[in-house]
Amino acid sequence: MSSRYFTEEHELFRQSLKDFLQKEVVPHIEKWEETGHIERFIWKKFGDMGFFGLAYPEAYGGMNLDLFYTVILLEELQKINSAGFSAAIWAHAYLAMTHVNKEGDHDIKEKYLTPSISGDKIGCLCITEPFGGSDVAGMRTTAVKQGDSYVINGSKTFITNGVYSDYLVVAAKTNPELGNKGISIFIMDRNTPGISATKLDKLGWRASDTGEIAFDNVTIPASNLMGEENKGFPYIMQHFALERLIMGINAHARAEYALDYAKQYMSERHAFGKSIDKFQALRHSFADCYADMMMCKEFNYAIADRLDKGDYVVKEATISKLRSTKMADEVIYQCLQFLGGYGYMEEYPMARLLRDSRLGPIGGGTSEILREIIAKMVLDNKDYKPAT
Repeated sequence: MSSRYFTEEHELFRQSLKDFLQKEVVPHIEKWEETGHIERFIWKKFGDMGFFGLAYPEAYGGMNLDLFYTVILLEELQKINSAGFSAAIWAHAYLAMTHVNKEGDHDIKEKYLTPSISGDKIGCLCITEPFGGSDVAGMRTTAVKQGDSYVINGSKTFITNGVYSDYLVVAAKTNPELGNKGISIFIMDRNTPGISATKLDKLGWRASDTGEIAFDNVTIPASNLMGEENKGFPYIMQHFALERLIMGINAHARAEYALDYAKQYMSERHAFGKSIDKFQALRHSFADCYADMMMCKEFNYAIADRLDKGDYVVKEATISKLRSTKMADEVIYQCLQFLGGYGYMEEYPMARLLRDSRLGPIGGGTSEILREIIAKMVLDNKDYKPAT
């Protein structure tokens, strides 16, 4: 463990989190993977333990801790072999709640952030659309001001917690003719008339509910606008750095989990009179995988440290996600190979891990989009400035 970033308090937190996950979460994972529905009791237990409040202000029930507590939460969530469960947790705690915390006023935080931290309310972040995908600026969902209200029409897709959450943070165009300069961020309750959701059937992330959401003349109070009107795009871009780093950290952690499992398996599996970790072909392949994982892990820690200190790390976080998700897919593919026929069996963890990992280069900005962002920043000297 890299002691440069982790104190003894961090390690105590990691151990208590590990114990909690083994006792409270792991016994239910298979059921949730099968049903695609994470039961409410576990959200409350996470809230009671303070896990949703790690990065949030004490005024709303949070702990205001450094980012490495979040790193630990993310890493350990990857090591119980349900990226769907993990995604549901972090999409609530770091996608929906980040916007509520950064853009919401005091009343909105009292109504949504406090119960989100306590585990009484679950949130989702609705940006991606059926026709737009990665093209955030091309979104078609509109919010039209009518007196003291906004009327929302449109649709969103691939939304984690999109079916069972209690509230939605929604990006919509308040000035469609302004393109990406006409987007605003709103918050609304799930039970607002006109909101409907359909559950999507996915290759992996089976435990999480991923939804396609329709907004049909959804009328909300004007006070549900978060932050300034037409500032939504810079708000979204600002938080993408954290989201991408989260997905980079998740990737190195699941690759590490795969390697730990493969190492144990290879030491116990015998062929031709010796354990298979004694065959050079497998040893060297393992060494390559381990080296690639460590490069990403140390890079991700360094960027987390800079983000925690307030540096603007859009480029580095983009690199983190691009490289770490590719690495995780390759490492897990190879670790499945180490298990031979057992790697292909659902009762062994590698099959699910392979399926779950494959979303890495797609969700939260495809690798193709990430390469273009890096190219723009490096070749065209483009600066994605934070919202003021």
